Amino acid sequence: MAVVTMRQLLESGVHFGHQTKRWNPKMKRYILTERNGIYIIDLQQTLSYIDRAYDFVKETVAHGGTVLFIGTKKQAQEAVEEQARRVGMPYVKERWLGGMLTNFSTVYKRLQRLKELEEIELTGGTEVRTKKEQLVLSREKAKLERTLGGIRDMARVPSAVWIVDTKKEHIAVGEARKLNIPVVAILDTNCDPDEVDYPIPGNDDAIRSAALLTRVVADAVGAGLMARAGASATDAKPEQLATDEPLTEWEQEVLRRDAEVPAEAPAEAPVEASAEVPAEVPAEAVQDTVGSSV
Repeated sequence: MAVVTMRQLLESGVHFGHQTKRWNPKMKRYILTERNGIYIIDLQQTLSYIDRAYDFVKETVAHGGTVLFIGTKKQAQEAVEEQARRVGMPYVKERWLGGMLTNFSTVYKRLQRLKELEEIELTGGTEVRTKKEQLVLSREKAKLERTLGGIRDMARVPSAVWIVDTKKEHIAVGEARKLNIPVVAILDTNCDPDEVDYPIPGNDDAIRSAALLTRVVADAVGAGLMARAGASATDAKPEQLATDEPLTEWEQEVLRRDAEVPAEAPAEAPVEASAEVPAEVPAEAVQDTVGSSV
């Protein structure tokens, strides 16, 4: 089953790049054409790069790794938080703090402070303090939650990062590269592909585009977690298996999807082959979409 279809990419506007005057020449190989002063990204390439990124993320998580979701622009904040929380991964949707990766030891101390403040509030420790002291602690906790809440349970630097808009998150990209952390990211026509290890050519400005591609990465994380759980179950003893926690909703959803694949594959294969494989279809769909959207 395809990770994502050409129709989904088109409907989400993944193919729309920036204006021709705002581009990075290094992105030329990912561009299909130009329409009304806007570059159109080659979605056939996007599909292949999505598969490559999906496989990498899945394998990384299956072997015990974590993926940090990063997207601080308004168009990406909701999707980044929603999808990261869905699969239990850390995320950053507010301002990126310099040193969040390269100086993680200091950041970790702030995370411990956040947990300490939560414990004080939970046990009623604020009641024995003056109102002024309570206000100071409350403000400190709120600030830490806003800036570090998404990585609250991150005990070490991630195995990989998913980034929406590498130009806006250039500090995060730089820190990841300095630590040799693989970067998986959307590459718009104004981005530098040399900064990304697993690029996905696409629109990083549209809400629907950012949401779709972030969901795909989250699905890869979910598949990796399922593979990891399966490996653990194989190695576990019978009495250990009996005490396992029940599957979460998204894990059950993945199982249902896998169970439906054999039954659907024969009927869907011809349709997919005729609707998506020919090169002229994406070009026609692109032209229609551009005409109505630009």
